[in-house]
Amino acid sequence: MESILQVSALTGGYSPKRPVLHDISFEVKAGEMVGLIGLNGAGKSTTIKHILGLMKPQSGAVKVDGVTLEENTEQYRAAFAYVPESPVLFDELTVEEHLRLTGMAYSVAGNAYDDRVEDLIEQFQMTPKRKAFASHLSKGMKQKVMIMNALLAEPPLYIIDEPFLGLDPLGIRSLLERLVEVKQKGAAILMSSHILSTVEAYCDRFIVMHHGKIIALGTLADVRQAAGMETHSGSLEDAFYKLVTGGHS
Repeated sequence: MESILQVSALTGGYSPKRPVLHDISFEVKAGEMVGLIGLNGAGKSTTIKHILGLMKPQSGAVKVDGVTLEENTEQYRAAFAYVPESPVLFDELTVEEHLRLTGMAYSVAGNAYDDRVEDLIEQFQMTPKRKAFASHLSKGMKQKVMIMNALLAEPPLYIIDEPFLGLDPLGIRSLLERLVEVKQKGAAILMSSHILSTVEAYCDRFIVMHHGKIIALGTLADVRQAAGMETHSGSLEDAFYKLVTGGHS
């Protein structure tokens, strides 16, 4: 499978004297969903900020769709869609206007745009709110708009950070079903979440971060092995707990 996201020997953070990330390397391939997990402060958000191009690596490199941000800014940014933990919308734009703006940004036009919008609005139960201004939406509905924008773009890579906060059960189900669909079509997905049971159920591989380093990487069997467990039994949560506590209760 083609590698869509490549993070190579990345060291970075807010200060060159005190890096948050220490020589981390991983990839996300086309047609797979990878779970990024760790305690608060483990470096997950800093990793995502480097991928988004909001922070510059102190050393190492990040490639999306085969290029770094410096090599081809337009190709790099067009190759991913991002769903942040907290929704960021324009208060004076409606749900439909947000989708139209995204369609223009990602050059989604014509029948493809119309079909995708109608499908998304129906799947995420937003038909009654399609003309509503963002300022009149609940947090969960705002999150649905962020998710619909990302899915409308249909990029090679999705970066999804704690997407379930504020979503109702139907919204969570709709998002997970849609992620399975885009993965089957060949998209690469990097999803960060604290809900380990969901991560275990839907992700193909896992990245476990702790103190700015990757302490386990691979399938559930690989993570169990890194935790000193039997490779064929035990949940992701059990393995994660052993890894971040050093095996101590």
